[in-house]
Amino acid sequence: MTVIAVLGLGEAGGLIAADLVAAGASVRAYDPKVATPTAGVAVRTSDAEACEGADVVLSVNSAADAEQALRDSLPSLKPGAIWADLNTATPALKERLARLWPQTVDVALMSPVPGRGLRTPMTMSGPAASSLSSILGGYGAETEVLQGPVGAAATRKLLRSVFYKGMAAAVVEALEAAKVAGLEEWLRGNITTELIRGNADTLDRLVDGSRKHAVRRRDEMAAAAELLGDLGVPARVAEASRDWLADLINEKS
Repeated sequence: MTVIAVLGLGEAGGLIAADLVAAGASVRAYDPKVATPTAGVAVRTSDAEACEGADVVLSVNSAADAEQALRDSLPSLKPGAIWADLNTATPALKERLARLWPQTVDVALMSPVPGRGLRTPMTMSGPAASSLSSILGGYGAETEVLQGPVGAAATRKLLRSVFYKGMAAAVVEALEAAKVAGLEEWLRGNITTELIRGNADTLDRLVDGSRKHAVRRRDEMAAAAELLGDLGVPARVAEASRDWLADLINEKS
């Protein structure tokens, strides 16, 4: 039976640990903030204790804790153990972990964990990624192995985050302003319609149109930012859009 240590039993770690137990894995875990873990998970009193004898360690604590968790666990890791870092962190951090433990695998969770648990799509990279994919796949995980070094998975995750989280920030900012203006329901419907009818041509239109019409769109976003200011809503995304368009104009000059 594969012994898996899970460091961090928050929303993601707790659900993944529960699915591993249900699939027949021997799971040990440590989280200083979670007193009552999932049934079947053997609780330990430290990262190092949880990692003793483990074949795989899933570090799901936080980017801020990832390196210290590995340093604390190094004396307990058995030769050949796989250290899988599932935290959303920079490629540089993942590379530092790999220098500390060569069997480190960079794992990026590519969608929200609630509702999916262990079946959350995982993209992974590093020399031991194929081995980790085989082990977790045996318990039902959905994995994609990249042909690249540790950090390759994190790069994809964060580039996607620039788009997706940036879009979310734009939507939240626009709806906040629309609420103040008494137009929230109208704008919600407009945004929904645009998202539903989006396709591959939409991407080309956004990119090419921004370059072709940069001057007009810069002025439009300057006016939008001024409107938000009048409404008392911080124009963080609107001002950033204005500045990006100004940079595109300078590129053509």
